[in-house]
Amino acid sequence: MKHGANIYKYAKQIGCSSDEIIDFSSNINLYQLKAMLNITDAEITKYADSNYKTLKKIIAQNYALNKSQIALFNGATSAIYTLLSQLKQTKIVLYAPLYGEYEKAARESKKDIYKINRMQDLYARVPKNSIVIFVNPSTPDGKFYELHELFLYWKKQNCTIVLDESFLEFEEHSSLKEMINEYKKLYIIQSFSKFYSCAGVRIGAIFSHKKSIKKLNIPLWNISSLDVAFLHKRLQDSEFKKKSLKLHKEQKKELMDILKNSQLFEEVFKSDTNFILTKSSKAEQIFSHLLKYKILTRTCGSFEYLSHEYLRFALKDKSSHAELKKAFAGFLESHE
Repeated sequence: MKHGANIYKYAKQIGCSSDEIIDFSSNINLYQLKAMLNITDAEITKYADSNYKTLKKIIAQNYALNKSQIALFNGATSAIYTLLSQLKQTKIVLYAPLYGEYEKAARESKKDIYKINRMQDLYARVPKNSIVIFVNPSTPDGKFYELHELFLYWKKQNCTIVLDESFLEFEEHSSLKEMINEYKKLYIIQSFSKFYSCAGVRIGAIFSHKKSIKKLNIPLWNISSLDVAFLHKRLQDSEFKKKSLKLHKEQKKELMDILKNSQLFEEVFKSDTNFILTKSSKAEQIFSHLLKYKILTRTCGSFEYLSHEYLRFALKDKSSHAELKKAFAGFLESHE
């Protein structure tokens, strides 16, 4: 499985509608407030402001930035490919495991790839003048790293630093955005789909020094007016973040307890975001068994340095957690 939320493939495989599947593979904020948009024909038929000044102003307010430090893209993946294709350095260091599109983008831009197993050798040497890629909190294990020591080392090596902080907001960890003005070769990748619960809205961003942002070659009108209108409304909803964080805390404890008490996993990893990584010698059997209950989870064999013994579960609502608990009990009964 190359990406989460592949519900259509598995719905077809087990002969049901995709709406019937409980998708634990999709790590989107489980608080999904309905956002009613009032879009007029005039707003759709006219050209939008190609600089997206109003949206950038709201993003700047939310993330303590200046508008000049923001570049917007048609999703975070688009931001990744654009950035790596335009960075001139040929050596790139991937702190793995990480989101698979980073390696694909590195190969497409013909970089020389070096990999560091961050779970075992975090402080390994990196080549001078290289690009370093680090996802924080990480995926698929959800660990938050205090990166100030590494950041100083990367600077000493004159590295271009790309940090993906797309899952940072779930537990309000500290960001390295404060270093943008100090170090022009720092780029922060930001996906809005995860925390703001809108995978169908394709807006991602790069935050960087204003001079670095100016150098990026960004297509005009690369975001639709509908996407802009949705995110504009969501970012201005003062209650959304507050209620999301409260629900996240409650449901994370509930899911963690279910996983730990299931007696199915040799290890349940501590998580600093909205998904939890597990390890079991029976992981492949568990995955297949859950599908019988119309429950889809994320296999992690496609991640560097991991294997098919790892499964990742995203937080869901109480009823979905109850179904998962029931399915676990069914697995134990069938394997007695």
